[in-house]
Amino acid sequence: MNKVCKRGTKYAVLVAICVALVTTAAFALNLPGFGKYAAVKPANGMVTIPVSKVSDGKAHFFHLTDGGKDVKFFLVKGSDGHLHAAFDACDVCYHEKKGYEQQGDQMLCKNCNKKFAINRIGQESRGGCNPAYLPARVDASNVRIMVDDLRSGANFF
Repeated sequence: MNKVCKRGTKYAVLVAICVALVTTAAFALNLPGFGKYAAVKPANGMVTIPVSKVSDGKAHFFHLTDGGKDVKFFLVKGSDGHLHAAFDACDVCYHEKKGYEQQGDQMLCKNCNKKFAINRIGQESRGGCNPAYLPARVDASNVRIMVDDLRSGANFF
């Protein structure tokens, strides 16, 4: 291999490493536009998220910074056609601060590896390792969550 090819290969590898490092840092630092959680800002005592942004069947993760704490939650549309809201924590594993990830029609606790059916997330599935219930009002246009309800879960984070 000639010197030009070797030098080009070295630069390509260096660029790939730099891109990987920047991407990893963005996720680790949760920089705006990167990472798992989108920031929400309250207005008139509530957070409003358009239904159209969270109706694709994928879990969408958000955080509200309040009093120096990041309160984390997710919204996900189940196969039952309903949007389900929960804190990204549970009564049992929240100390580990790992939260959940979606695996098909279930949410997986990233600490204990238990899976929970998305369609069952809600008021009826309180306690234990279930995603902690977060009250939300859903209409045709928006999901509305009261800031006081978000604050009630601050102890998880």
